[in-house]
Amino acid sequence: MGITEIIIIAIGLSMDAFAVSITLGLSVNKIKHVLIPAIYFGFFQALMPLVGFLSGTVFTNKIQNLDHWIAFILLGIIGGKMIRKSLSKDEGKVKENTFQFVAMLLLAIATSIDALAVGVTFAFFEINIFKAVIIIGLTTFLISIVGVKIGNLFGAKCKSKVEFIGGAVLVILGFKILIEHLLS
Repeated sequence: MGITEIIIIAIGLSMDAFAVSITLGLSVNKIKHVLIPAIYFGFFQALMPLVGFLSGTVFTNKIQNLDHWIAFILLGIIGGKMIRKSLSKDEGKVKENTFQFVAMLLLAIATSIDALAVGVTFAFFEINIFKAVIIIGLTTFLISIVGVKIGNLFGAKCKSKVEFIGGAVLVILGFKILIEHLLS
């Protein structure tokens, strides 16, 4: 497997992080808010394939039965909170807790679970896993920055409506992941 294929895989894996980054961009008002999602998502998108590669198929077979439920629950909770926040009267304030450790950790895990299975498939190819995880991590880092910037651009104009839509996207993404795994 060459670098081109790894980059394509990295872009595909980073799409969930991109969608979530857009929704997080709705609350951005400081430069650190642009970097926080990128760091979390980039790190976890790099970590999960490495864990998958090292743990092999035994662990993956067990997690495959639950990964879609985990992603569904985490994205549903976070999306539901965003929808509730968009409907509240407290629109003007940026919520710092959106970017706190627990919230970001849950989002990073939810958006990177599929990368675990990708890591297992890497074990079947002649691949430099460290090069692959660096490419995946950097790709996700950069794409997440772009997502936050896009979310901030739209959020400044119509914050509560876009935040509602962003929350709905997270909930729908959770359902999509669940349905895809249940029907496959």
